[in-house]
Amino acid sequence: MAGTLAVETSHLLRNCAKGSPLLRSIRSSLSTGKPLQSVRFASRMPMNTGVLFVPQQEAWVVERMGRFYRILQPGVNVLIPMIDKIRYVQSLKEIAIDIPKQAAITSDNVTLNLDGVLYLRVTNPYKASYGVEDPEFAITQIAQTSMRSEIGKIPLDNVFRERESLNLAIVEIINKASDSWGIACLRYEIRDIKLPTRVQEAMQMQVEAERKKRAAILESEGIKEAEINVAEGRKQSRILASEADKQEQMNRAEGEASAIKARASAKADALKVVAERLRGSYGMDAASLSIAEQYVAAFGKLAKASNTLILPSNSSDVPAMVTQAMMAYKTISGASLAEKLIDEEEKQLGGWENRQEAGKS
Repeated sequence: MAGTLAVETSHLLRNCAKGSPLLRSIRSSLSTGKPLQSVRFASRMPMNTGVLFVPQQEAWVVERMGRFYRILQPGVNVLIPMIDKIRYVQSLKEIAIDIPKQAAITSDNVTLNLDGVLYLRVTNPYKASYGVEDPEFAITQIAQTSMRSEIGKIPLDNVFRERESLNLAIVEIINKASDSWGIACLRYEIRDIKLPTRVQEAMQMQVEAERKKRAAILESEGIKEAEINVAEGRKQSRILASEADKQEQMNRAEGEASAIKARASAKADALKVVAERLRGSYGMDAASLSIAEQYVAAFGKLAKASNTLILPSNSSDVPAMVTQAMMAYKTISGASLAEKLIDEEEKQLGGWENRQEAGKS
C-alpha cells in the first residue's frame, strides 16, 4: 500500500505544472508531515498542440524560447509548437488558506494561541508567476507576523472587542506587501483564540463577579424604589389624614357655633317669654316661687359634697333668701329702666335743641 501511494505521489508530481502552488504544497506536506493546505487550483501542465483551449478563470503564462511571451486568455488560443511553452498555470478564483495556529503576546503580557483563514485572489498572473517563488507561503508568513504585531499593541480585554479592527489591519498590511506579487488579500478572519487555563478561569470569575455586581445593583435599586414608594404612600396617607382632621375640626366648630347660636336664640326667646310673663299680675309671685324652688334644690345638694363652704348665718331662712333675690332683681330692673328713661330724655332733649337751632337759622 505504501508503494502504491509513493507511485501515485510521484505520478502527481510529474504531472503538476512546474513551480505551481500545488506542487510546492505537496512537497512541503511530504517534507514536514503536516496536512495539505488549500492552494490555488492549478491544472496539469498542458502540452502545446498548436491550438489550445484555456478554461474560464485560468491564465496560462507562455514563454517563447525561455522568455516570457504572453498570457493566454480563456477561449481558443494558437501557439507555435516546440517554440512556445506553457510555463505557469494560474487560477483566478478566490481561495481560502488556513493560517496555522501561533502564539502571540498582548500588551499586558498574556500569551494567546490564534489561528485564522486568509482569502486570496490572483490579480496579475505575470507577477504571481515571476514576482515570488511561493506566494502562498510568503503571504502566510506575513499574515502570522502581522497578527503577532497587531496583538502586541492591545491588551487582552480589547482583543475580543477589536476583533474586526484586527482583521482589517492585517488585510491592509498583507495588501501592501503582496501588491508586487500580483495577489490581493480580500479578507482575513481570526478563527479561534485560545487562552491559558488560568487566564480563562480568571476571566470567568470576572464575568461572574460582574454579573453578581449587576444583580446587587438591580436588587438595591429595587429596594430603593420600594422604600420610596412606601415613603410616598405614608406621606400621602398623612396628608389625607391631616386634611380629614382639618375638615373634621371645621365641621365640629361649625356645629358648635350653630349649637351656641341655637342655645343663645332659645335662651333669648325664653328670657323674652319670662320678661313678658313678669309684666303680668302674678309674674312676681311666680318668679319668687321659682327662685325658692331653685334655692331649696341647691341647698339640698350641699350636704352631698365634701367641700368646705362658708355660708351666711341665715342660709336656712328660705323666705329671706328669696326676698334678697327679688330685691336684687328689682334693683337691676330698676337700673335698666332708669337707663332707658335717661336715654329717652337725652334723645328728646337733643331733638328739641336741634329744632331751636333750626328756628334761629
